[in-house]
Amino acid sequence: HDQSAPRRVYAPVGSHKDLLPYLVRRLLENGANTSFVNRLADDAAPIDDVIRSPAGIIGDAPYQPHPGIPLPARLFAVERENSAGVDLSDKASLAPLLAGIEDALGAAWTARPIVGGVEFDGTPMPVLDPSDQRRHVGTVIEASESATQQALAAARAAFPNWSSASADTRASALEKYADLIEARRAEAMALCIREAGKTIADAVAEVREAVDFARYYAARARADFSEPIQLPGPTGEDNHISLAARGVFACISPWNFPLAIFSGQVLAALAAGNAVIAKPAEQTPLIAAFAVRLMHQAGIPEDVLHLLPGAGVSVGAALTGHEDIAGVAFTGSEQTARRIAAALAAKPGPLAPLIAETGGQNVMIVDSSALLQQAVGDAVTSAFSSAGQRCSCLRVVFVQEEIAAAFITMLGGAMQELELGDPKLLATDVGPLIDGAALGVMQAHAARMEREATLHSVSPLPESSEFGFHFAPRAFEIGSLSMLQGEVFGPILHIVRYSSGQLDAVVDAINKTGYGLTLGIQSRIDSTTRRIIARARVGNAYVNRNMIGAVVGVQPFGGEGLSGTGPKAGGPRYLHRFATERTVTINTAASGGNLQLLSLDDDPIKGGILD
Repeated sequence: HDQSAPRRVYAPVGSHKDLLPYLVRRLLENGANTSFVNRLADDAAPIDDVIRSPAGIIGDAPYQPHPGIPLPARLFAVERENSAGVDLSDKASLAPLLAGIEDALGAAWTARPIVGGVEFDGTPMPVLDPSDQRRHVGTVIEASESATQQALAAARAAFPNWSSASADTRASALEKYADLIEARRAEAMALCIREAGKTIADAVAEVREAVDFARYYAARARADFSEPIQLPGPTGEDNHISLAARGVFACISPWNFPLAIFSGQVLAALAAGNAVIAKPAEQTPLIAAFAVRLMHQAGIPEDVLHLLPGAGVSVGAALTGHEDIAGVAFTGSEQTARRIAAALAAKPGPLAPLIAETGGQNVMIVDSSALLQQAVGDAVTSAFSSAGQRCSCLRVVFVQEEIAAAFITMLGGAMQELELGDPKLLATDVGPLIDGAALGVMQAHAARMEREATLHSVSPLPESSEFGFHFAPRAFEIGSLSMLQGEVFGPILHIVRYSSGQLDAVVDAINKTGYGLTLGIQSRIDSTTRRIIARARVGNAYVNRNMIGAVVGVQPFGGEGLSGTGPKAGGPRYLHRFATERTVTINTAASGGNLQLLSLDDDPIKGGILD
């Protein structure tokens, strides 16, 4: 052989347990029509083409996107524009954004009741940074009973004009809001970081989700509310069905997605033609006020959208029990959802729907075929992102006993790498809990687990965290799922071992909790995945990936059972729940004849009647 000729040596190096999955992936790659191995066996392929350097092939390729693969901005081009992302690894593009955030962090933010475009005065209360209570973020004035009654009266009076506006008019206002949010992304992110304790990565995702909600619901409003749907019927009769707004909606939003879910609820109700009274979470009124001002600027009439910051026991209760409320959109705890449902059932006036999205006892199942590195990475992301304060976050991971020890060891190593601290720093992985009450709940649960379970790992907590509501992520091994009485809303992951013969029992135990929000499956056996999905009663199942970050219009989000009423937010049927259906039947023959019959062709054969 010519020793000077270039050659390629394919020599996999690694442990035996990784060899089989590695070879399977290589076999799949080499089976592709364009692969070197495949073409080498093709006698018709010119040898010069087969041995050509891959670098040369790439260098000669035209620098233009493939027509069959849309660029990110055009991913949903048929329906809407995609939200703009941020490459957090690109210092050049990130620098202006970080500078804008830094400038916005010094602003003096205020939240007041906004009724009919008028901002009410009252007793200001401080809003402090959950990551450092020494930092003053802004002030909030809570809504009085008078402001609440004025908002209800104004919304009721404004409803007829807004509901009669065209779907395109309403949709255009939503799209303008999306553009304004993107234009002021740095300010929105700064508020999310300081008021809600969001990390930079979470703040980017928060803004993107708000933008996606606005554009998606605008598209759905045009599709579903523009024209009635024609229905079949006998000759001489016209039947059609259409969607119509309900009235005044109360939108009660959570603190964990203070911009995205707040915007999603309000914009969905507005897109359907309703007037809206928004009651944000007590912990995050500044973000809500920022959003409402932008919505008014975008073209939402000031008498159609009102903001009432304040406590749930006062403002929320006054809204949900009022006869003028035609429906409630709520995201929060199961207990609060039950109280709202009871208030709606007891109030005078029309029966009002409750659109509720609550929490979940979210589980990931990891079988022995799973790729361990991926399973651990997805578990860490799912359990500890946003300090475990997403309703979709992982709470319990079931690991098949054959790989449990290795999984726990690798998980502990990954948890030691987590950076806790100030969420405005790019290096921070885990920010603070939202308030002292949340911290107390997590500390109490951790103390119980230290008595009744096995602690495997605790992430390092920096000394600088003493002035905020910081809580170190923990991983405990428990004997069974029944040890947990309810959802633990924070960065604690519970591990349960199971044997291969217990898979059905594991899924049954998950179903028995009554919750049904998210489920993760880590398995490379398709039949196992199908078996779990068929048996589990959950709203969102994720296979071989993390369990958070549902994308609007791509992964419609919402649970069942104790986890919510549906329909799914960011899905094609969400707006329908904010509307009522109306059917119209017209006897067209009563006007002197059926024009459709008169316009038919006289020749039955030519007209296709006898075909």
